[in-house]
Amino acid sequence: MNINGKKLYRSRQDKKFAGVCGGLAEYLDMDSSLVRLITLLLIIPGGMSIWVYIIAAFVIPEEPFNGYNDNNYNNYNNNPYDSGNNGDNVNNGNDNYNQ
Repeated sequence: MNINGKKLYRSRQDKKFAGVCGGLAEYLDMDSSLVRLITLLLIIPGGMSIWVYIIAAFVIPEEPFNGYNDNNYNNYNNNPYDSGNNGDNVNNGNDNYNQ
């Protein structure tokens, strides 16, 4: 789906099971708790089957990483948690500076 330049994805951050309701809430600019409640109310009495949710979990793609893709996510040049020190400057206590 693509309305106003937005695409429907399963959410990576706002998810309980597969991220379907979180992604739908982001797409529709709604509160995800409200979307989950509506989904639950539709599933329990049998109006919507749980199979619809399961199929949506497989059909709707997962939200891409913010600025990363799977190929360079762990690349230390692009990893925000890497200090850039690859162990080259680590003092292990065996350095003799008075040689």
